[in-house]
Amino acid sequence: MVNKEEILEFIREEAYSPMLDEELVDVFKIEKEEIGDFLKVLDAMEERGEIIKTKKNRYASLERMNLIAGKLQKHAKGFGFILSEVPEQSDVFISPTDMNGSMHNDRVIARIIKNGGTNKRSEGEIIRIVERANTEIVGMFESSKDFGFVIPDDRKIKMDVYIPRNKCKGAKDGDKVVVEVTKWPKAQRNPEGKVIEILGHKDDIGTDIISIIRKYKLPESFPDKVEEEAQRISEIILPEEIKGRKDLRDKTIITIDGADAKDLDDAVSVEILSNGNYLLGVHIADVTHYVGEHTQLNKEALKRATSVYLVDRVIPMLPRKLSNGICSLNPKVDRLTLSVNMEITKEGKVVNQEMYESVIKTAERMTYTDVSDILEKEEPQVMEKYEYLIDNFKTMEELAKILRKKRANRGSIDFDFEESKIILDEAGVPIEIRKAERRVANKIIEEFMLVCNETVAEHFFWAELPFVYRVHEEPNLEKIESFNKFIHNFGYHLKGVTNEIHPRTLQDLLKKVVGTKEERIINTLMLRSLKKARYSAENSGHFGLAAQNYCHFTSPIRRYPDLMIHRIIKEFLHGDITASRIKKLKPIVEEVAKQSSERERIAVEAERETDDLKMTEYMSHHIGDIFEGIISSVVSFGMFIELDNTIEGLVRMSSLIDDYYIYDEENYLLIGERTKKTYRIGDDVKIKVIKADIDQREIDFMIVE
Repeated sequence: MVNKEEILEFIREEAYSPMLDEELVDVFKIEKEEIGDFLKVLDAMEERGEIIKTKKNRYASLERMNLIAGKLQKHAKGFGFILSEVPEQSDVFISPTDMNGSMHNDRVIARIIKNGGTNKRSEGEIIRIVERANTEIVGMFESSKDFGFVIPDDRKIKMDVYIPRNKCKGAKDGDKVVVEVTKWPKAQRNPEGKVIEILGHKDDIGTDIISIIRKYKLPESFPDKVEEEAQRISEIILPEEIKGRKDLRDKTIITIDGADAKDLDDAVSVEILSNGNYLLGVHIADVTHYVGEHTQLNKEALKRATSVYLVDRVIPMLPRKLSNGICSLNPKVDRLTLSVNMEITKEGKVVNQEMYESVIKTAERMTYTDVSDILEKEEPQVMEKYEYLIDNFKTMEELAKILRKKRANRGSIDFDFEESKIILDEAGVPIEIRKAERRVANKIIEEFMLVCNETVAEHFFWAELPFVYRVHEEPNLEKIESFNKFIHNFGYHLKGVTNEIHPRTLQDLLKKVVGTKEERIINTLMLRSLKKARYSAENSGHFGLAAQNYCHFTSPIRRYPDLMIHRIIKEFLHGDITASRIKKLKPIVEEVAKQSSERERIAVEAERETDDLKMTEYMSHHIGDIFEGIISSVVSFGMFIELDNTIEGLVRMSSLIDDYYIYDEENYLLIGERTKKTYRIGDDVKIKVIKADIDQREIDFMIVE
């Protein structure tokens, strides 16, 4: 039977002319008994907006009909963009007057009404809403005499939801609620809904995080069938499970993770061979041994696609029986793994590699802090405890430096952003926020995982098998040209970017700005100029890493693409990849790539929002306090100041009362009309905290002279 990918490929061909359903039946040589099923596929594709049916009942691609399908991303100011589902097609701008009742994240079809020229976006109007995203909305309830309404937490949903008095479910002013939409918005009319759950008053402990969890529709528990499957899995490795595996239990293998990590899915070993080369072993939890393709566990794991690490909890991809138990490479117990051995020269080149199923018993559960204290400080107490591993750690550091140097030489881009570490008390109140440590041990593991991921991806690219790659396409040259104009204000210039750009050009710029006042803003704007990395069944390389082949292999406990890759690798090792299996795998890996990219985006947004929430809450306890910071960005309405603890706040133009300040857009600075006093990116300033709006996640500062 023909699948939808084959139909789409045919309909999108340059030479294709719109055809009737019976003509498509002939083209694809559909057997008589399969015609009904084939027509159902066409109808489903038309229903989902993947193809269009003309008034003359002919099927065509949307692009040929001057249409675009995709997800609507609305801005808080009312306009939005349709993110095209066709990779080579640019996003389309939608004005507030052309929304036609659509809401943020709806999947829509729009007609292009104005084609974009050089450096301009195309504009469109929405003609059809294919799929509603906001069937449930989280927000704050406010009561009126005869009705209620809910102000959505998501500011991109611009409309309040009207709630009839008999549908309020007893909600009171200030309650955070979940609303089910019963009537969709139309011109001049807000959506209507009913309260289906009261989460608690907005000031109650825990309501804030629960609201975010509900907003992003993150699952809080596993279905009973999934938990039942997990409970049936043995907590110890049985002798028959080890048969056919390489036994590495006598090898010195360790895990190195954060002190609070519980899902340990990667372990490493390193030794120096007789020829002077290094033998790096990366041993990853064999999750697919427990999560079969046709199980409820697998179905739920794909649905979630990733673990979500919120500020106060983890929402795991797999039940804790697996993620923290039998799949976690806990110390001094037998664990089933998938291993990759890499022979690496002193120049960092992988000259031999071997993949195989294994059983290991890790010698120690090391933390980044302890390993870094040994290598950076030679901390006596820690060195004494792990004396037998010290030479091992030194060899690891040596190899990691070689790999890092090789990666830098080919142009791999390293953004060195300071990450935040948020410490909460037992009630979830933030008591400390500081920069997260990224020390030598973190960098060792990072390099080992990168080279392993690259080695696996390269092997399976040449094997020409269906696979899930981690791709990062080349940036849009218009964005790079715009970025180039910006850095010119600071005396920098990117050479030779008229036709293409090599990552080394950007890497060289990052080296030049290290330690300068403008380092952070240039890093930030460069990152915004690049495309986002995603998962794909097609290997288009990884621009940021300057790698031709890259995948995610090393975290199958918390990322579904890694788990899928393990399944393919194991089938390959067992000789089970037949022609028929390849045909089945192709649509599977495409679905995995699409689902995983989407769920990753949601997870990142949820994680960022909980961080912003707790940062704002932390600063609400410091109103009136004075801090020193650095100007991280200058905008038309003020300037953003970043404190040493990574928290950022806004100094509004209206609070600068010593002069009337003009925004110099070309040079990204504020200049006093009378005093000629300037505020530039990178300037050190002293500020007072004057406001912290927890609901809006906004922090306001004022300059203290």
